[in-house]
Order: sequence, then structure tokens, then C-alpha cells
Amino acid sequence: MKKNKWVLIILIVVVAVIFVFGKEFNVPENTKLNDKKVESKDKIEELIANMTLEEKIAQMFVVYINKNVVDRDLKAFLEKNKPSGIILMQENFSTYDNTKKFVQDIKNLSEIPPIISVDQEGGRVQRLKFLSDVNVTDVPDMLTLGETNDMKLAYQTGKVIAEELRSIGVNVVYAPVVDVFSNKENKVIGNRSFGSDANQVSRMALSLANGIEDNGVIATYKHFPGHGDTSIDSHDNLPVISKSYKELESLELIPFVQAVNNDAKLIMVGHIAFPNLTNDNTPASLSKILITDILKNKLNYNGLVITDALNMDALTKNYSSEDIIIKAIEAGVDLLLMPDDLEKSIKVVKNKISEERIDESVKKILSFKYKYIDNDNFLDRSYLGSEEHQKIIESINN
Repeated sequence: MKKNKWVLIILIVVVAVIFVFGKEFNVPENTKLNDKKVESKDKIEELIANMTLEEKIAQMFVVYINKNVVDRDLKAFLEKNKPSGIILMQENFSTYDNTKKFVQDIKNLSEIPPIISVDQEGGRVQRLKFLSDVNVTDVPDMLTLGETNDMKLAYQTGKVIAEELRSIGVNVVYAPVVDVFSNKENKVIGNRSFGSDANQVSRMALSLANGIEDNGVIATYKHFPGHGDTSIDSHDNLPVISKSYKELESLELIPFVQAVNNDAKLIMVGHIAFPNLTNDNTPASLSKILITDILKNKLNYNGLVITDALNMDALTKNYSSEDIIIKAIEAGVDLLLMPDDLEKSIKVVKNKISEERIDESVKKILSFKYKYIDNDNFLDRSYLGSEEHQKIIESINN
């Protein structure tokens, strides 16, 4: 009887412990973005008040660094210039451990949570494949995924992408592509798109994005207002699409409208001209009509606007580096991707853009970061090419 009494007491204690601390025992590794603590508006205002003008401007730039280790020179550069974040390209990848350390070192040097971003769409755009000593999951192109018309599978694919990116600490991915593949001569988009039906593109892209964001990485919808109906690659020249707003509204804009309704946090604007909307060949990425008047005001988008890479020929063949930066910010862009020279870019903005306009974007950027970016979002290498991920991908190919 005495023995049974002690067993009962132990059971009661165990139940009590589980009741009180159970949540701590069951915290999933894949924490949803919205579970993160949000800094108050007053806290953001305080942060901005304590930043120099140069520090605020630097928060508007996501840079490319041609290194895969944080050496003395890179450390000095980051501590001096404090960019908003980085984009990982082929040159940044080496072994798994070295790449993860590269990302971790950059995070450790950043007082404000940095954007660690990458292009990882699936198909021919998969930067993780540059890891030299691990096998990653080979995600099929989005046209193949789109042909399944399976929203659950799209969501699971988003989960695969997010978990594998988190294995090296990425927190922003430039995907999904929501361009509608309406021009069969379009090689730059082609099978990067989910298909030629705008509604299907919307359904599949939003499901993929939800799978990405529910698993701790921020999705980016691209390339506003639509890169699907051109045969020209904006990496090489400026594509010009001669459509009216009404025509865009009936096709290209449908996925972006749905993205806005789906609480899109990042939209990337493409280097594409729409002369029937702007009355000239100003690229969308530099157009106040397209970014502020249409995307922000007409479509009611309140998230961050990021440019496509600023070093693409569609811009550099037609504008100076200074003009690109000034026109993009004046058009309503918040984040500028891959400037040629960060220090020069900061000086240009300091001399040409009002502090009020700078603060407008920086408030949004800091609110975004403190709400969604987690410096400790790393997962381990076991997620790369895992059996679970392989089974999901096999479902697409079958």
C-alpha cells in the first residue's frame, strides 16, 4: 500500500510538470513567421532615432559579396557600412560547414537582424546545388509542379525549399515566380513559371509561398507587374511589353493581386517597360506609376518592394548607377538589390534623397525584420536531401 502511494505521488508530480512546462517540451523546429515577437512602433522609432543617416540608408541595400569566408577585410566592410543583408550567389558556397559559418559570422556582425537571401526557385535556379560536399534535394521546375495542379503538393514543396534553406540560415527566398507563361518564345521565364493560366499560377504560387513561410522563410513574389509575355531577357536588354492596364489586369496582375490578398511581405519589381502605362520606356523597377500608383495605391500593397538585381543590363545599358538608385527610391522602392558599390550608393542617397523619404522605407524594413527575421533559424544538415523531402519530390515527377 505504501509503495502504491509513492507511485501515485510520482505520477501526480510528472503530470504537473508536463502541464506547466509541456509547451517547452513541444516547441517545433519549424516555427511559423508570425510566432516571432514583434517590436513595438515606439521601439522602431527609438531605433531609427539612434541611427546615423548612413546607417539608415544602408538598411535599404541588399548586397552581393564575392567571398565565402568572413575575413578581416569583409569584417571591416560589414562593421563600417552595415548593409541590410546579403544575397548568396555561387561564389558564396563551398562546403556545408563553411557556408553555414559564413552566414553565421555575418549574422553575428549585424546589430540589426540581416536579410540572408537567395534565389532558390527549383529547376534551373537552385543555388543550394553549389554546396560542394552534400546532396541537396533537386526540386523540379515550377512548370512541372504546376502541371500537377496539386496545391497540397505545392505547399509541401515550399516546405522542402524552406527547410533546406534554413540548414544554412537563409531567411528570405526570391520565390515564387508568379509570372504567367503567356509567350512561348520567353526563355528567361519559361519553365520557371507555373503555367499559362493566371488563376492556376496564383493557386500554386500562393500554396508554395505558404509552405515556405509556414516553415520559417520569407517568400518573395516576382517579377511585378509580369515578365511572362516577352522574349527578351532583362539580364541582357530591356523588355518592352505593349499592353494596356486593362490587359495586364486580366492576366499578368492576377497573381500579384492574389499575393497582396495573401499578405505578401515582399514583392520584387522587374526591369520591364510598359509604355502604355508610363508613356515612355521607363523600367517598372524605376517607375513611380507602376510601383506607387499601381502596386501600392491601386492594389493596396503595404509590404516591402525590392528591385531585381541592379546590375542587370536592362538597367545598366540605359542608366548610370546613380540614376538607377535615385529613380528606384523616388519610384517607391524600399530595398535595392545588388548595387555595384555600397559606399558610393550610400553617398548618392545621402545627397539626393530626403531623410523623410529614407525614414519611410527604413521604418517598414525594421518592422519587417523584427517581426519576421530570426537570427537563430538554423536547421541542421539532416534536412538536406532527406528521405521525407525526396518522397515529396517523387510525387511531383510521378
